[in-house]
Amino acid sequence: MPEHVLIWMIAAISVCGVIIRPFNVSEAVWAVAGAALLIVLGLISPARALTGVVKGTDVYLFLVGMMLLAEIARCEGLFDCLAALATRHAKGSATRLFFLIYVVGIVVTTFLSNDATAVVLTPAVAAAVKTAKAEHPIPFVLVCAFVANAASFVLPISNPANLVIYGSHMPPLLQWLPRYLLPSAVSIVVTYLALRWMQRRTLAQTLAKEVPMLALSAGGKTAAASIAVTAGVLLAASAKDIQLGLPTFAAGLATAVIVLLPRPRQTWSVLKDVSWGVLPLVAGLFVLVEALAETGVIAALGATLRQTATVSVTGAAWASGLAVGFGSNLANNLPVGLIAGSVVQSGDVADQITRSVLIGVDLGPNLSVTGSLATILWLAALRREKLAVGSGTFLKIGAAVMPPTLVLSIAAALLMQ
Repeated sequence: MPEHVLIWMIAAISVCGVIIRPFNVSEAVWAVAGAALLIVLGLISPARALTGVVKGTDVYLFLVGMMLLAEIARCEGLFDCLAALATRHAKGSATRLFFLIYVVGIVVTTFLSNDATAVVLTPAVAAAVKTAKAEHPIPFVLVCAFVANAASFVLPISNPANLVIYGSHMPPLLQWLPRYLLPSAVSIVVTYLALRWMQRRTLAQTLAKEVPMLALSAGGKTAAASIAVTAGVLLAASAKDIQLGLPTFAAGLATAVIVLLPRPRQTWSVLKDVSWGVLPLVAGLFVLVEALAETGVIAALGATLRQTATVSVTGAAWASGLAVGFGSNLANNLPVGLIAGSVVQSGDVADQITRSVLIGVDLGPNLSVTGSLATILWLAALRREKLAVGSGTFLKIGAAVMPPTLVLSIAAALLMQ
C-alpha cells in the first residue's frame, strides 16, 4: 500500500476517534495514538513529528494560561457571583437571561478568545441556571458554544485559528476591523436570531427572581482583575503582532501564584481539575497535519485554489469558504485550519479568498459538537457540571443556525473591498 494512502487512513481513523470517542475513550488518546502509529511505521520521522509538535507551542501556552485562569476563578467563587448577578438582572425571564448570556459571550469571545468562552463562561452559565432553578438548562449553555464561534473573528485575538490562517502575515488591527467588522456583526446577529428561534419553546420557562448575592473572596477579586488585565494584554499584543500564547500563560501563572501561594495545600486540588488532556490532543493533531503535508496535499490544494482563482476570485472565495466551513465538522477546524492556513500562505492568494477561508474555519464548527477545539472544551466543561448535550441534538440545532450564518457572513465579507 502506498505510504501516502496509509497516512491518510491513519489520520482519518484518528480524527474519527477524536470526533466520535468510541468506547468513551478520551479525544487525546485517539490523536496521540494516531501520531505514535505514524512514527512507529516510519511514515513520519521523529524529527518531523517533533517539528509538528513544536508548531503548536503558542497554542499550548495560550490554553494553559486560560485554563489556569478559569479554574482559579471557579474555585474562588467568581462564577457563582456572576451567576447570581445575571439571574437577578434576568428578573425571572428566561429570554432575558438568554440574551444577557449571549451578550457576555460576545464580550468574552471578542477580547479573550472563543476558547476562553468555552472554558471561562460555561461554568458561570451552569452556575447561573442552577441558581435560577431553570427547568431546562440546556438553551443557556448552548449559547456558550454558539457565540464562541459566531464572534470569533471580531478581532484577531478572538480565535487562535485566526493566527493559524494568516501566520506571519496577520493584518494590523486597523486593517482587520474594516475587513471583518460587518461579517462579524452579521454572524453574531444571525446566530442569535436562529438560536433564539430554535429554543423558543424551552425559553418559555420561568426562573427564580430572588437569589442571594454572594460576597466575592479576595482570590475571586484577583481572578476577576487578572481576566480583565489579560484581555487588555492580548489586545495590545494583537495590535503589535505579538503571539498570544506567552502573555496568556504568564497571566494565568501569575494569577495562580498570587492566589495559591498563601494556600499551598489548595494547589493540587486546582491543578488536578484543569483539563490537561487537551494539550496532547492538540499536539497529536499537529503531528497528523505535519504527516499529511508530506503527502503533497497542501501543495496540490494550493495549486487548485490558484487555478480556480484565475477563472473567478469570487467563485474561489465562495468555494473555499464553504468547503472549509463544512469540512471543519468532518475533521475538526484545528487540523482543517492548519491545512487551510498552509494553503493560503503557500502562494499569492487574493484577500477575498483568505477572508472566506477564515470565516469558514471560525464559523463552520457551529454545525456539530466536534467542529472546533472550543466546542470540545465546552463539552468537557459540561461534563464537569454534570450536563449533557447529545451530538444529535447539537447537529439538529446547528443545521438550522450555521449554514445561513456562514453564507450571509461570507457574502458580507466579500462586500468589504
